[in-house]
Amino acid sequence: MINTATKSTNVMNRDSILSINKPEPQSVKNQNNIMTLIKNTGGAGTGRTHDSTHSQTQQPQYGHLQGPTSQTQSSSPQQPPFGQPQTRPPRQPHNVQPALTAGQQNTAGTPGMPAARPVPPLSNKVQKGQKTLLSTTALNAVDACFGWNVTDARCDVDVSAFLLGADGKVIGDSWFVFYGQTLSPDQSTRFAQGGSADREMIQIDLTRLNPQVKKIVFVLTINDALQNRLHFGMLKDAYVRIMDSSGKELVSFLMTEYYSNVISMMIGELYLHNGAWKFNAVGNGVAKDLAGLCELYGVQIV
Repeated sequence: MINTATKSTNVMNRDSILSINKPEPQSVKNQNNIMTLIKNTGGAGTGRTHDSTHSQTQQPQYGHLQGPTSQTQSSSPQQPPFGQPQTRPPRQPHNVQPALTAGQQNTAGTPGMPAARPVPPLSNKVQKGQKTLLSTTALNAVDACFGWNVTDARCDVDVSAFLLGADGKVIGDSWFVFYGQTLSPDQSTRFAQGGSADREMIQIDLTRLNPQVKKIVFVLTINDALQNRLHFGMLKDAYVRIMDSSGKELVSFLMTEYYSNVISMMIGELYLHNGAWKFNAVGNGVAKDLAGLCELYGVQIV
């Protein structure tokens, strides 16, 4: 994957942040390649594959909308140490499956189609808009684990994390992490595959986190949503669970509201309050793709 090590002093170009081709382990961000972190990821020879043909019809105009036990150990496989790039396997076509509950087995027999995943047991669920303290003791690291299922096989969903300062903007143009830029500049925050229980994961080493970072926003986006007229009404079972380093769930949020005029969802956020980290179950969607989110959070694009 592309791990952006430095930030250019130039203004980044909008024509390139929407086009990531084959990721490379070390790539210097500049005005000609930041938009290459996002677009054209489904082409031949890339790390992402899609089973749908891109529509050439006019893009729809989505409106902005803000929508609404026991301890569980993560079953994710061991991840590479911080600072080491991770190779992401090619995307496979999604299978359209009904939602599964924990413990149910998928009986799909379509060759080559991945099974829908059950929602794991969520032991400390909060509701949309609820804010909660992660821990009364000091935390060194947390894993934000994400899952979802789809009702349209074209939906290819990804997680991004934006590292924001006190002003609500990224502290620099390289301070967002996703499949095309898997490691933050301070090597504190890393994108990873989620293993058997979760689909994707953002790992955060709080001891390495830049002290300017006061909030980390987690966003789900649908790849090529505008081109293919996809939206969050085609998703279900979307959740985030925050785990500590021992695999204990600290808090979790299962979405219940999905809208047809939303293509990106701020599912939750970690934020620093009086020296302690808290979680906010956001659950608000916007009609912006990943490039639009970059602009929203202050990544300079022209």
